[in-house]
Amino acid sequence: MFYDAGKIFTGLAIFLVGATFPFWYAMAAGKTAYKPEPVFPTSTSQCVESTEQMIAGHMEILDDWRNEVVRRSDREPIEINGTAYPKSLSRGCGNCHADQTQFCDRCHEYAGVSPYCWECHVEGD
Repeated sequence: MFYDAGKIFTGLAIFLVGATFPFWYAMAAGKTAYKPEPVFPTSTSQCVESTEQMIAGHMEILDDWRNEVVRRSDREPIEINGTAYPKSLSRGCGNCHADQTQFCDRCHEYAGVSPYCWECHVEGD
């Protein structure tokens, strides 16, 4: 009835081995998944949000700032615990996170994203 059953099962087995090989290889080699390690600032000042929130949602914050500044001309700084932070990638975030290649680029390259921030913002701007 199933004349090609052996070929089908052999093909499925080869496919499953090939598709799951990276997982088995990583487990056998004992290597954990690569995780980028950005160089965090040494300053003791607080960021506008917690580290976890900034990792997950920094682009939403930066997009909100851009919309407020560029589209609504609202340049009032963000105030957190008595400290004012300018709505600026360069003058706000860049004060603590000064080295773009050691901080921003490490995670963006790992994630395979090319943010367009640096098309307008140049270091020192």
